[in-house]
Amino acid sequence: MEFKVNSKVLEKLLSRIIPAIPNRTPMPILENFLFEISESRLTVSATDLEIALKASIDVAADDNIKMVIPARLLFDIIRSLGDTQIHFKTDVNAKLILTTETGTYSLSYAMPDEFPVIPVVPEENIISMNGFVLKKSIDQTSFAVSKEDMRPAMTGTLLEFSEDGLRFVATDGHRLVKYINKNIKSDALQQFVIPERAISVLSKLLTDSEVKIRLSKTYISFYIEELEFISRLIGEKYPSYNSVIPLENENKLKLKTAELLSAIKRMMLFSTANSKQVRFSIGENTLEVSAEDVDHGSSAKEGIMCEYAGVSMVIGFNTAYVNDVLSHLEAKEIIFFLQSPTKACIIEPSEQNENEDLMMLLMPVRLNS
Repeated sequence: MEFKVNSKVLEKLLSRIIPAIPNRTPMPILENFLFEISESRLTVSATDLEIALKASIDVAADDNIKMVIPARLLFDIIRSLGDTQIHFKTDVNAKLILTTETGTYSLSYAMPDEFPVIPVVPEENIISMNGFVLKKSIDQTSFAVSKEDMRPAMTGTLLEFSEDGLRFVATDGHRLVKYINKNIKSDALQQFVIPERAISVLSKLLTDSEVKIRLSKTYISFYIEELEFISRLIGEKYPSYNSVIPLENENKLKLKTAELLSAIKRMMLFSTANSKQVRFSIGENTLEVSAEDVDHGSSAKEGIMCEYAGVSMVIGFNTAYVNDVLSHLEAKEIIFFLQSPTKACIIEPSEQNENEDLMMLLMPVRLNS
């Protein structure tokens, strides 16, 4: 078997596939790329059994073949070669010989008998989205997924198809984010929970090109140009998140996002490492944020310009959670909808973008007296 390919073309292909190669695995076969050549078309696949990536390019080949090749070794060789033409050839000793104008390189390959079958997601349930729109949707929500395995569904991002739009939801029990894309609607309510690792890899792959999404009960796949990304879905039912969203938060605190975020970052320097508390003292058009680290004898407080309509209150939050929420809000101004120091707080942009609806929920913390 022989084929030729430009090194930069192959490097680009492999760089998009290698995220599916596990760093550690008890199954050595998963540390390989699957190379399949059929009718002068090279398809490269990789999987860690939770996610899979595959992509194809045209090559000058004289035969069809399937083989597995050590992924990281091959990738490191290809990206070290610069821009050159590579001649691949197999020999009778299960060696893959790479030849360029200046050198010859040899590595072992094997037959793919033990390589897992890459799942095929049927074309029955397909939607299309712009890549950047999808990236924005998952980036604004996925930061809030749970890191604890006690409730597996909460370790993923929920995609919920509904009559009012496609909802992206994530929560860890301390904060909750719900983002609705109103352009994608469905008559039937359907839920799909995508694992955090899959969301993380997907976000890095997305471009401005159109993405075709295929869905089944157990898998979801994303077609991004010549690349297919497949992920196993979390089989657990997602919690009833709407039941924790308060409906009677009538106290409204409006302020500039950047000013509050800047102050919160400073409060993080002064809050106790264990509790990470920040205190919001809210009065008529006044907000004072403060933090104290009793262990180190340090404290800070700042006044922030705001508009407030409601009863005076003092409420505490986790500085890290507030920082995360504010860092994922693009709006210049935001509104805190408050009920009491012990009830969940709703945070929304003062003006929603067209065909979007973004809501973030933050649970308060009990303040030290």
